Amino acid sequence: MEEFLQNYGFLLVTLVQQSLLALSLYFPLTAGQLSLAAPGFYSLGGYIAAIMATADYFAPWRDALGWAIFPLEWLIAAIASALLAFLVGIPALRLRGIYLALATIAFVEILRVLCLNLDITGGAVGIFGIPQLFESRWGYIWTFGPLLAATLFFGYRLDRSRVGRAFKAIREDELAAGAMGIDATRYKVLAFVIGAVLAGIVGAMSAPFLNTWNARQGTFDASISYLAYVLIGGGRSLWGPVLGAVLLASLPELLRPLKDARLIINGVLLVIATVYLPQGIVGALHRLKQIALSRGAAARGGDGRHP
Repeated sequence: MEEFLQNYGFLLVTLVQQSLLALSLYFPLTAGQLSLAAPGFYSLGGYIAAIMATADYFAPWRDALGWAIFPLEWLIAAIASALLAFLVGIPALRLRGIYLALATIAFVEILRVLCLNLDITGGAVGIFGIPQLFESRWGYIWTFGPLLAATLFFGYRLDRSRVGRAFKAIREDELAAGAMGIDATRYKVLAFVIGAVLAGIVGAMSAPFLNTWNARQGTFDASISYLAYVLIGGGRSLWGPVLGAVLLASLPELLRPLKDARLIINGVLLVIATVYLPQGIVGALHRLKQIALSRGAAARGGDGRHP
């Protein structure tokens, strides 16, 4: 077991981390918003944690708080992400569809360019030597794991709340939702802020986990990866993004013996899944379940036991 964790502990923690980032994209999608801004807030949270952990002017805080500096970093990252998401979300979320996606991509690129040119972020080099919370990478499962469990519980309760029902109504038909008295802009901004806060916290947790942080953490490529997690797993189910993240993030490792050919196979599998599983894996499983139930009901109706 010890050898397994030593060899695959980093990968297992990464799978949980990527699941959380996929969920940060899922929450805006529940309100019908194709937002690709998650890498920007992830990068912001990581920079906050990295600066607080390494900058000299935070040294008195680190000495006074000890390990408690880490939860403080997560809290500040959450607050900063929420404020920035609120400021960006009010004008941006008046857009729809591909225009919103383009606006959020522009937001990610603006943050990336700023981080490349600011001294406090280390410029293009980034920030190195970030103090670790745990001695082993496997230890970070005790931070990412509970956060994933809490996020899934929050999502479960949200889906069944009045706010969750408003999200779904906006996703299905925004005009009809507005006619029913639902303030679409307010709820869309709320969904956007929820996703941003989650991404910011994950970024703050990831900085000590990775031990370094730079502008490459928040790029357009990352946006596409998170979107693929949601689409492949299923964007209408809370478990879909988690399943998609686990499968796609582990696929390169599983195909590693194939060397360079694994990238081709990875791409082919993505194309096949997109074409033949339009509702994602969870959607396909749900459809198979419905077919099985229908056939079972038909069989019971035809054996003479039911009129």
